Amino acid sequence: MRVIIVLIGCLFFNILSLKAQEFNFKTGDFVFQDIDCGDLCDAIEKVTPAIEGKHFSHIGLVYVAGDSIWVIEAIDKNVHLTRISTFINRSQTANGTSKIIVGRLKKAYQYLNTKAISFALQQLGVPYDDVFLYNNGKYYCSELIFDAYKFANDGRDFFTLYPMTFKDPETNKTNKAWKEYYKKLKTKIPEGRLGCNPGSIGISETIEIVHSFY
Repeated sequence: MRVIIVLIGCLFFNILSLKAQEFNFKTGDFVFQDIDCGDLCDAIEKVTPAIEGKHFSHIGLVYVAGDSIWVIEAIDKNVHLTRISTFINRSQTANGTSKIIVGRLKKAYQYLNTKAISFALQQLGVPYDDVFLYNNGKYYCSELIFDAYKFANDGRDFFTLYPMTFKDPETNKTNKAWKEYYKKLKTKIPEGRLGCNPGSIGISETIEIVHSFY
């Protein structure tokens, strides 16, 4: 039985590796991900702009080092590196597809990638910003991307910050999931504070979508 389980595990890993190899990732690619984490992810997707008709709750930055492909991302406890196969597996659906699309800076802006990646790598270990407040010494996923490209752009905003909302667009009332989330954190919902999200970055005119895994 153990041998069968190991073989199945190896086969599953190989399938994921093939998925990662079916697209030629480049350093600086943006990977937009629809994570099914329940009501909170649904609430995030409700208030963020759609990218080509799809909503995403997470974003990471691709870093290619030799034969290895990594994603620099702010998720869970801190900013860290995740193997691309693990990243793809995270949003895999029952039919074997992964809810991920890939964005890339248009050619005129790709010179920024080197400095942006350097900045992002220097943030490894920085705590995750679970309050979603810009410039508080922590990072949530899109905030890390925003600051990386601001740094690469000589301190000038490259992407745009927008007033954040936590209200359901259908009712104009604060989503119940957000009320419960911030109640647990014992802090005020930052309604109207400037911030960013995967959608706001994905709709930037500086980015083009180059691949979809689903």
